[in-house]
Amino acid sequence: MAPNVQPKMKAFETKSKPAEIRSSNIEAAKAVADAIRTSLGPRGMDKMIQSGKGDVTITNDGATILKQMKLVHPAAKMLVELSKAQDVEAGDGTTSVVVLAGSFLEAAQKLLEKGIHPTVISESFQKASVKAVEILEAMATPMKLEDRHSLLMSATTSLGSKVVSQHSALLAPLAVDAVLKVIDPLKDHDVDLRDIRVIEKLGGTVDDTELVEGLVLDHRSASSGGPSRMEKAKIGLVQFCISPPKTDMDNQVVVSDYNAMDRVLREERAYILNVAKQVKKAGCNVLLVQKSILRDAVSELAIHFFDKMKIMVVKDIEREDIEFITKTLNCRPIASLDHFLPEYMATADLVESVPTGTSKVVKITGIQNIGKTVSVIVRGSNKLVLEEAARSLHDALCVIRCLVKKRFIIAGGGAPETELAYQLTQYAQGLPGVEAYCLRAYAESLEVIPMTLAENAGLNPIATVTDLRNKHACGFKSSGINVRKGAITNMLDEGVAQPLLVTTSAITLASETVRSILKIDDIVSQRSVLRRVLPSVKPTDHPA
Repeated sequence: MAPNVQPKMKAFETKSKPAEIRSSNIEAAKAVADAIRTSLGPRGMDKMIQSGKGDVTITNDGATILKQMKLVHPAAKMLVELSKAQDVEAGDGTTSVVVLAGSFLEAAQKLLEKGIHPTVISESFQKASVKAVEILEAMATPMKLEDRHSLLMSATTSLGSKVVSQHSALLAPLAVDAVLKVIDPLKDHDVDLRDIRVIEKLGGTVDDTELVEGLVLDHRSASSGGPSRMEKAKIGLVQFCISPPKTDMDNQVVVSDYNAMDRVLREERAYILNVAKQVKKAGCNVLLVQKSILRDAVSELAIHFFDKMKIMVVKDIEREDIEFITKTLNCRPIASLDHFLPEYMATADLVESVPTGTSKVVKITGIQNIGKTVSVIVRGSNKLVLEEAARSLHDALCVIRCLVKKRFIIAGGGAPETELAYQLTQYAQGLPGVEAYCLRAYAESLEVIPMTLAENAGLNPIATVTDLRNKHACGFKSSGINVRKGAITNMLDEGVAQPLLVTTSAITLASETVRSILKIDDIVSQRSVLRRVLPSVKPTDHPA
């Protein structure tokens, strides 16, 4: 009888699988990069994204486009995460980082086809990215936060590629002023963007966008016949409800006759009147009331009493806004009536309810001992423009934050990438063997940025990039593609600059993602593993 020999897996059946998986991952990631490549630069195209619910978004922001794309392939999802990482780290360059990653992968694919091992390529790319950061730091220009011109130049460059680029003369100074008001330029090396509150209000145009030194509440005054404007305001922020108490969930009160009902109503009236008198006694004339989920934050009867006492009421303040409000007003939230004391309140010159677009907001200005916060009211004629204006302003704020973190600027317009390509090629000539070959491929792939800028601007990409390369070979490190003039010019003289952190972050993160993709040689599904381990178990019988 023949022995029971297990059939061996043939070698040739599995030998080609890692290469196929790697090729599949690279193709998927390149497809994502190609999809948003046309959005790069000031002449880049916009994308219209339609959600499953029918909502439409028009943008050319890389992070926003990728976030809304329904991707299935795991390698393609890695590029979405890469764009998110760049958005968190720098806030700008979210399109560039994905385009760079796609170009690095294309270079890696050509090296793999020549028989170079993925680990060798990965290590060479790591060495190249470290060298690239060194070169960028050497060519960067130091700046100070007192240099308003450099700050405006970087913010304007960031806004230049957006849908609302024609409003950059308004939004760039606004972003610079907002950041400088919430930090101490001598001490701080980071910016908490939560200190800059952006409120989107439909109506008007983007030109109506304004920076408010004070507090803006996206609510209207609760008073119908009471005051809507209060000078020399004493502001109290309360976290308790000014309405009749309710029983617990499991309990109920049964009222059997009219006398009992009258007594209940009298007690409620007396309770609310007592609260109103306590508020008035403390000297408060503007009351901010936190929203409650259990019962009305302020009852109609309470509003009636406050109107009679000339106290302005703003109700339904969200819980997550309390921290920002207390920081701005420099006051403490009052949790109970016993703690309603004058020392817990804030003082402001003016509190008024003003119409803004299709609704109203409450503005508090002239706050004494104001905290380091500001509010920005962004306006737009329709929802699409409004959302894009808010996104563009956020990117401009992030660019200024990058300059606070790392106070260096470099030229834009593809200048740093071309200079890197030139210097890395020179550096690769002094290296031995395969490593030099890989570094040269990495350097060439960096030229995708100037190439794409030229393509999107309608210029001849090959002739433009060749001219740019010659300029850098002659030592003009700040030469880049001026898409408005269609020529090679000194980008710093043209006022096109960007923070060093944006470019170093993009190159480092793109290189790390490419290295991760190159080291993957198999994709294992959990379900397929479970079937292999438990062949008798049906898919429907799997444990939860």
